Amino acid sequence: MLDVKITGGLVFDGTGASGRSADIGITGDAITEIGDLSSAPAGKIIDARGKCVCPGFIDVHSHSDAYLLIQPDAMSKIFQGVTTEIVGQCGASASPLQGEYKMPSDWRDKKYPKEWHTASEYRAALQSVVPAVNVGFLTGHSAVRAGVMGYEPRQASAAELAAMRQLLEKSLNEGSRGFSTGLVYPPGSCADPSEIWALAGIVAKHNGIYASHMRSESAGLIGAVAETIEVCRRTGVSTQISHLKTAGPANWPKIDRVLEIIRSARAEGLPVMSDRYPYTASCTDLDIVLPAWASTGGPDAVLGRIRDSATRAKILAELKKSRADADWERIMIGSVSHPDHANFPGLRLPEISEQMKVHPAEALLKIIEKDELKTGGIFFGMSEDNMWRILSEPYVMIGSDASIRAPAGPLSKDHPHPRAYGAFPRFIRKVIDEKRMPLEEAVRKMTSLPAEHFKLKGRGRLAKGFNADITVFDPEKIADKATFAKPHQLAAGMSAVLVGGCVTLLDGKLSGQRSGSVLAG
Repeated sequence: MLDVKITGGLVFDGTGASGRSADIGITGDAITEIGDLSSAPAGKIIDARGKCVCPGFIDVHSHSDAYLLIQPDAMSKIFQGVTTEIVGQCGASASPLQGEYKMPSDWRDKKYPKEWHTASEYRAALQSVVPAVNVGFLTGHSAVRAGVMGYEPRQASAAELAAMRQLLEKSLNEGSRGFSTGLVYPPGSCADPSEIWALAGIVAKHNGIYASHMRSESAGLIGAVAETIEVCRRTGVSTQISHLKTAGPANWPKIDRVLEIIRSARAEGLPVMSDRYPYTASCTDLDIVLPAWASTGGPDAVLGRIRDSATRAKILAELKKSRADADWERIMIGSVSHPDHANFPGLRLPEISEQMKVHPAEALLKIIEKDELKTGGIFFGMSEDNMWRILSEPYVMIGSDASIRAPAGPLSKDHPHPRAYGAFPRFIRKVIDEKRMPLEEAVRKMTSLPAEHFKLKGRGRLAKGFNADITVFDPEKIADKATFAKPHQLAAGMSAVLVGGCVTLLDGKLSGQRSGSVLAG
């Protein structure tokens, strides 16, 4: 007898094949039958008539590392149909915690059920809470670099590089699936290409993944893409260009050259892929706008410069010079830390500067100073046409670039980008309504394509013997509800989500059952 039977749905197997009517039988954590199962008995039957049945979606670029330990039900992702997350992105990871490395500020101010330091301890802590989603984790370059040499804005010595290589290899041996960089953020921005080659070479030997938030996604975009591909060329490591974009109207015309470079590399046989979220606004720490020289040395050093009157004046002058008046309008305040700023989330920076009666650049400095660098910024400046050109490339997957959230509890207090709740349903809704690509291709981008590139064996397809990570959605109702003004809103239209054969969501409600695993490398 089958444990679970999903009947009457339109099955998209994840390979890019057209949907077909079929039933799916599940025993334990695996798919055991596909076809006409009308006569097969089952302990539980899920009626999928009028619904689409797909492999569980894989969020290839997530920042849920630490938050999964707090609210392991992963509500914001499960309601999107996500069954697997790849965390440890943009150079920042939850492990290893060594030396002077500090996790991102929004992770540091939370309380956790367990302590950890090494990758193996993090892996054990994560598995102990039994997350609702499967998790594969990468090791962040910032964790490795700051763990060995702190936040000093200089090149690594030979001894320091050797120590970084050793720390990265230890993490890979303890379950990490690869390595990520955030080359736009200190301390990663202080590393030269040879440091990245040396570390990526270790990852290649472990058959892991190298994911990069590149050194630039705006003015230096073309050079940054070339730098990322050179890592792949020199080491052979499977490479993921994180959240590929052309940021800022002045850089929109660079899309042709960017795609040409990537396509050429792939034609060489280089394993270069990418991901993208379906929004034209990005989100990161507000202090990303500071001049590069003012951002190095760690939080205390950055705040010290802002609070020194002469240095502050220099920063302010550079900020005013770097942006036209219209550019400030593209910046929205996200999460804040200080209670004086409680009304700022969701407002554009010029609105706040009018309240303060200062220039937007001065308002920005005041906010990040009082928030002690714990302010989120949402940046509007991407092209819708370019976004769809990128999403339509056959090697581009979907990644939310967001950690889990929840409408209630400790992860409901901030003001995230709506992609935390809506990236996958938004992509599907636009594909269906705007016919941007066949639905079966959209499903492939969220399932078998990432499973193959990230080496997630037995996942990403609906086939006999594959893991029973399955998403069932209503094509008429699936939609993102989260907005920039009100981001804490769950997506609609998800009928059922199974993780390892466990019915985690049914009829729009969490079951209270979880069975996610840590997918160690």
